[in-house]
Amino acid sequence: MATSPVNLGSSSIDVPTIVKNLVANKRAAPDKAISDKLSQNSTQISAVGNFTSSVTALQSAIKSLTDGTAFKTQKVSIGDDDVLGATTDTDAQPGSYDIKITQLASAQKTTSSAFTDSKATVGTGTLTISVGDKTLSLDLDSTNNTLETVRDMINKSSSNPGVSAAIVTGKDGAHLVLSSSSTGAANAFKVSSSGGDGKLAALNFDPATDTPTVAGQDAEFTIDGLAASSPTNVATKAIDGVTLTLTKIGESKLDITNDTSAVTTAMQSLVSSYNSFIGTYQQLTKYDPTNQQVGALIGDATVSSIKSQISTLLGKQFTGNAPGPTSLSNLGVSFQTDGTLALDTTKLTKALTDNPKETQDLLSGTDGIAPTLDKLITSWTSTTGILTQRKNNLNQTTKDLNDQQDALDKQMDDYTDRLTKQYTALDAMMTKLAGTTSFLSQQFDLLANSKS
Repeated sequence: MATSPVNLGSSSIDVPTIVKNLVANKRAAPDKAISDKLSQNSTQISAVGNFTSSVTALQSAIKSLTDGTAFKTQKVSIGDDDVLGATTDTDAQPGSYDIKITQLASAQKTTSSAFTDSKATVGTGTLTISVGDKTLSLDLDSTNNTLETVRDMINKSSSNPGVSAAIVTGKDGAHLVLSSSSTGAANAFKVSSSGGDGKLAALNFDPATDTPTVAGQDAEFTIDGLAASSPTNVATKAIDGVTLTLTKIGESKLDITNDTSAVTTAMQSLVSSYNSFIGTYQQLTKYDPTNQQVGALIGDATVSSIKSQISTLLGKQFTGNAPGPTSLSNLGVSFQTDGTLALDTTKLTKALTDNPKETQDLLSGTDGIAPTLDKLITSWTSTTGILTQRKNNLNQTTKDLNDQQDALDKQMDDYTDRLTKQYTALDAMMTKLAGTTSFLSQQFDLLANSKS
């Protein structure tokens, strides 16, 4: 009678699959824990970043109020803009001026006597061109003394004092035309010669005694009867903070007034940016029980404190500014039921008209609303500020979690190696047992057959 085989082992163990499943099972829980923490931390980083951006946007929006430039913007009115143009900077003050232009600035130009053509020789010796204390000396001989050579030597010289040369050919012949590069009497040039054959004297010119094609002269004008001048037709020092552009001889009225629209624009920017800030804050700290939605920063003490400080400042009464406006509400800024701000520009314009200095002090003075808010925001967003520290801490948490993930990966790699060795050894042992079982089965069969 045949004996049933005894299956003590097999060489068909799927070691990779067994190891893979065991490792996956072991790492599932810690993997999920790290992944969940990374996701939560990433959400926090994004939320803090959005909140910080809304705060810094508010700081940027009030810049012209913080530095006071909104109150230094001027409106320029010109009676005859064919005669005059004007722009102002922050140093300009309101005022009215009568300006009379009697002479425009010009650059000196001279024209030599006629030569046969551009290749005609002008003589030999030394030709000197002087502008103030700057000079250019050309040594001319028979190899380099044509009219066009002289032109090129002047234009290409590294010692050129500010004079350009050109050749103009008329009915009577070719002329060497010299022009100063800059307007004004101080930039008039003198041409002299010495040595050689004496023919260079034909190019000599002295602005003190000779008549130029165009005289080098300063602009001459009066401001309310006071004489003034400028080497160019753009006068930057005649009136503090005002640049005058002189374009035509004549008279014009110039009026400079405060441009209140700049303050209105700055206040609208403040209101708009604050409302965006509030929208961001409300989104990040909301709780929606209906849809089961919770803001990423709900209950966050830091952002709640910052929002509270900003809102308190914008709603504060500054009693020291009396009898002028003492709060933003006096300037037409009011809080709405949803926490946002609204601006009444009519009320603001009236405050700027009735109490311009007090309004400026309230908004832009040393202890004014804008400078105070700017300092607060800087303290929160500086390298040592609470929002920056918060971001740094969150980034460090991300790094720590990534380190934990790397450590888990290393641990799982070691675990994989250990299991692979163990199950490979088991497979080898079972393969050996399978061989022994087969041998014994054969022996039992032989024994059984011999007895039958």
